[in-house]
Amino acid sequence: MQKFLLAERVIDFAVVSIKIAEQLPHSFAGNHLAGQLTRIGTAPALHYGEAQAAKSRADFIHKMKLSVKELHETFHCLKIIAKMGWFEKDNLSLELSECNELISIFIKASVKPRKINQLALSGPLLLARLFLVHPFLVLLFFSYGQKNHHPRS
Repeated sequence: MQKFLLAERVIDFAVVSIKIAEQLPHSFAGNHLAGQLTRIGTAPALHYGEAQAAKSRADFIHKMKLSVKELHETFHCLKIIAKMGWFEKDNLSLELSECNELISIFIKASVKPRKINQLALSGPLLLARLFLVHPFLVLLFFSYGQKNHHPRS
């Protein structure tokens, strides 16, 4: 997956999270979950933006892992909202599915850089094989290591 597509997906997911939060009931629990969903549902987009300007590979991996943590929390928050009956589970199935897919993408992106570093030491042929299997990692691998990388330029 190309970097700009992932950025758009997490931003779209953040917007949907906000829209869901705004439709929750104005009760103690509804307000609590609305605030929580707004924070955790938008955090992955913000962490991903920070990861694009990471100062080191370790910083990049850390930001990506923070996104995974927030996405897991968002997934459970959406399930609670569905179980409360505020939204039908079927109405949240697309959001739950997207959240799961984003979790998988962020896990791969946060784990693979370590493996990429190990494979790079063991030879270019193995590194090339990894990039053939996971082509979206090529952009991530070469973009987060640049000092003056700005995603908007």
